[in-house]
Amino acid sequence: MLVLGGTWFVGRAIVAAALHEGWDVTVFNRGVSPSEPSGVRLIRGDRTHPDDVAALVASGPWDAVVDTSGYVPANVLAVAGALAPVANRYVFMSTVSVYQDWPVKPLSEGSEVLQCPPDAGPDYGTDTEDGPTRYGYQKSGCEAAVTATFGEERAILLRPGVMFGPREYVGRLPWWLRRVAAGGEVLAPGSPDRTIQPIDVRDVASFALLATDKNLAGAYNVCRPAGSATFGDLLHACAAATGETPLFTWVPDDVLVRHGVRQWSELPLWRTFEGVWQVDSTKAQSAGLHWRPFHETAADTWQWLKSTRSALADERAAEIGLSPEKEAHVLAAWHRSIEQHG
Repeated sequence: MLVLGGTWFVGRAIVAAALHEGWDVTVFNRGVSPSEPSGVRLIRGDRTHPDDVAALVASGPWDAVVDTSGYVPANVLAVAGALAPVANRYVFMSTVSVYQDWPVKPLSEGSEVLQCPPDAGPDYGTDTEDGPTRYGYQKSGCEAAVTATFGEERAILLRPGVMFGPREYVGRLPWWLRRVAAGGEVLAPGSPDRTIQPIDVRDVASFALLATDKNLAGAYNVCRPAGSATFGDLLHACAAATGETPLFTWVPDDVLVRHGVRQWSELPLWRTFEGVWQVDSTKAQSAGLHWRPFHETAADTWQWLKSTRSALADERAAEIGLSPEKEAHVLAAWHRSIEQHG
């Protein structure tokens, strides 16, 4: 197996799972990560440099390629095209953001995807408030690039929603764990009964290998079943993992919006649109997708956070989380409202 990337979050999980299952793994990356997986063959190179890609091709063949670092369609088209003669299958790590109606409407693999040509450059697409993003357009174009080069029968397109777990660099679950660990009164968004669908990155990795082993093809939404877990389940899992017993105060959505709390970032995983947590993963479940409970993911992530000294490297990590001052302000306003109106 050739893994493009393979040093940090989903790529690292795929490498670990592949080694556990006995795969002979090659990892191709620039070598800029502070840590590299052990037990693999390392090939240094930049996927945007044709000479590096040519040297990589000469190191094949492979039974499967797993691409965790493809973001620009034109580049994915070039890399996949070069690897097509020396690889049997191409697994591309995509996203539910490729769907035209995410996050507004419920989705399945039959939902319309954003249109992006397979040779598009990094500037293709636009960001729409609460609608399609350039990231989604680009990933859709990458999917088209993989299918154009490997064909529908040799291409596996994985579309996760939110992934979390050890080594998460965006910082959604880490923020909640740290906030719960700090104790006291915790502002919790909306309702504890709101269903959510985050999935452990290790479960996504396991499905990627399963799809490869089974010679699956086509697109798969990779997330826990809709309605199978709640926001309350997640926060109580964080409490159990950290050993704390904070007071969760669930503040209604309209109150949070009125006080200018940013959805998805200031309170991670909170978003009010109907389609955010209504992604149908029945197809992947039927193919063998399994998902672990929140308490296991929370416990393992908390242990990783306590043991690591690595800073969260993604630029989005700086946008995650509600400041203590704003949290206190919103909680105070909510309590005053309850006292005044009952």
